[in-house]
Amino acid sequence: MRRRSFIVASGAVASAFAAPALVQAQGAKDFPNKPITLIMPWPAGSGVDLWHRAMADAAGKLLGQPVIVDNRTGGAGTTGPASMAATAKPDGYTIAQMPVTVFRLPHMQKTPYDPMKDFTWILHTSAYTFGVVVRADSPLKTFQDVIAFAKANPGKFTYATPGAGSSLHIGMEQIAHKAGVKFTHVPFKGGPEGWAALEGGHVMADADATGWAPLVDSGKFRLLCIWTQERSPRWPDVPTLKELGFNLTLDSPFGLAGPKGMDPAVVQKLHDAFKAALDDPKVAELMVKYDYPKRYMNTADYAKFAKQQYDEQREVVEQLGLAKKS
Repeated sequence: MRRRSFIVASGAVASAFAAPALVQAQGAKDFPNKPITLIMPWPAGSGVDLWHRAMADAAGKLLGQPVIVDNRTGGAGTTGPASMAATAKPDGYTIAQMPVTVFRLPHMQKTPYDPMKDFTWILHTSAYTFGVVVRADSPLKTFQDVIAFAKANPGKFTYATPGAGSSLHIGMEQIAHKAGVKFTHVPFKGGPEGWAALEGGHVMADADATGWAPLVDSGKFRLLCIWTQERSPRWPDVPTLKELGFNLTLDSPFGLAGPKGMDPAVVQKLHDAFKAALDDPKVAELMVKYDYPKRYMNTADYAKFAKQQYDEQREVVEQLGLAKKS
């Protein structure tokens, strides 16, 4: 009897431990059986928003469930991912676009998330083409003019970005640091607000991704410099930062992630769908339109890259004297 009781008890314990794994496996097998939310930390209608909507549509068709884009702006792109980390279940039904500011802001201030502990990395997708634009009637004809004006008028050169702590803000401050000048930053919640401020004459320049491209191509804005490694084929006459004497390439790479603790099988399904979506014709068309290079990394490589970004951002923040006080 004692031996039989021990066997029964042992079986019950084993079943108790196996049950969660079985449920998880069944959940992964059935995934997805309802719509998936993709948190977009940038405004609706921006280039990055429209591109992710096309990718969500393509991935949703492959997954057999719609992927719904939910815009949650603020915090230089960190509010959306932070809300996901704090409230979303790790079941694969909530994921987010992950801007590089997710790795930067914890070095600048207290954040409600730890980028090295609170996310499950799915895949890396792309990066931005950044540049600095002024109005067509601006007396600043070149970026050298900007530096000369800033040297002669400390703090009077004003520029807009999509937010304090954003890659555009940090990039402009890196440029100012290297040039030995002082700029005045005017943060907004997203690109469209910054472009409107520049059009209205409320700032002297706007540093942003290529959402301003139609305004440049129509002659309303003048593009002074590009932040990529090489000149853009779309604007071949515009110099890179390196050509202007700044040893900087700034493209703010990004990808997709979910909350910590996701089932690897679910991660794989999401990875495969969004990787395939990168080659969808509409997605590829918008990548060209908004100058997003394809920078795919699988789940394991993205996790390694995340740690690299976290360390690199700490160095930049410390260099600029923006590190949070302990």
